[in-house]
Amino acid sequence: MTEATASAGALQRLSDEGVSIWLDDLSRRRIESGDLAALVRTKGVVGVTTNPSIFQAAIGSGEGYEEQLADLAVRGVTVDEAVRMMTTADVRAAADVLRPVYEATGGRDGRVSIEVDPRLAHDTTATVAEAKQLAWLVDRPNVMIKIPATQAGLPAITEVIGAGISVNVTLIFSLERYREVLDAYLAGLERAREAGRDLSAVHSVASFFVSRVDAEIDKRLTLLGTDEALALKGRAALANARLAYEAYEEVFAGARWQALKEAGANRQRPLWASTGVKDPAYKDTLYVDGLVAPGTVNTMPEATLNAVADHGDVRGDTVTGGYDRARADLAAVEQLGIGYDEVVRRLEDEGVAKFEVAWQDLLDAVTKSLNSEGVDAE
Repeated sequence: MTEATASAGALQRLSDEGVSIWLDDLSRRRIESGDLAALVRTKGVVGVTTNPSIFQAAIGSGEGYEEQLADLAVRGVTVDEAVRMMTTADVRAAADVLRPVYEATGGRDGRVSIEVDPRLAHDTTATVAEAKQLAWLVDRPNVMIKIPATQAGLPAITEVIGAGISVNVTLIFSLERYREVLDAYLAGLERAREAGRDLSAVHSVASFFVSRVDAEIDKRLTLLGTDEALALKGRAALANARLAYEAYEEVFAGARWQALKEAGANRQRPLWASTGVKDPAYKDTLYVDGLVAPGTVNTMPEATLNAVADHGDVRGDTVTGGYDRARADLAAVEQLGIGYDEVVRRLEDEGVAKFEVAWQDLLDAVTKSLNSEGVDAE
């Protein structure tokens, strides 16, 4: 069996189970070299997600951005405008690559996500304004605007969905917050319906983060060091995600959703994010093999995508039959004195902070590039 045949088999099985494969990465080189188009053709990639860390890695290197940086420097733009122009240009180009997928799936896939400035994560009004601006700048029907699931982000999600803009809700760690996100989405659809908008044109995913949960809880289990604690390592993240899918099933079986469905609305699909393993002791496809369920998205860094292609173990639904076990695993962690609420709150705060740092690093790198052209970027 050739490598191409093997990869097609594992990834095709994943797609056949109802999991959309999205790539968690983007760069100008990936677009211009034809690499992204090749991943669509050969690896079943049907979407792309980005975040501040991804753009910091891509644009911070300067590779592929030299000409645009020179033009922006000549124009004397601010560093914020320069970053906005470069990131939206990449997302627009990637959206064009994915456009055939978007058309073939009726808008379900073929999506490219771009995140609002992470410094706005706790400002509802500014997040809404930024989301509308990004949607206008990218100007492609298959763009999704990423809004973090902070307390301030929830009403922003409702308002942006209500305006008819497709949203990728990001940085979801807790089951309680996920249910709030689902409520915010339904409220946005209701607002859009009242405004007479076409609900069938609005799509959304809810990015439920996976590996970071294990990274934080495993660290605490290791400190406890008992046999009971160590036996729970690597189980909390899958348990958390599986219970999120249970919540998804409950909400989209309810009367509130049925009324919206009859008006043409689309479900907000769960998206498994942060699916690259942090612990090298774990199988590198753990958070793909263990989260196979219909109507979901798994966004993978390229290393995880290649690992699944090479040796993924996709054997049907690995989520819906495991709710009782998932509850028991999280309860066992709690019984050892590791507070679930404290962990997920910390992860949300750290997630926002990490993106803010990455964004500032990007701004600093672009400022340096603009200034090297003899222009004051302040």
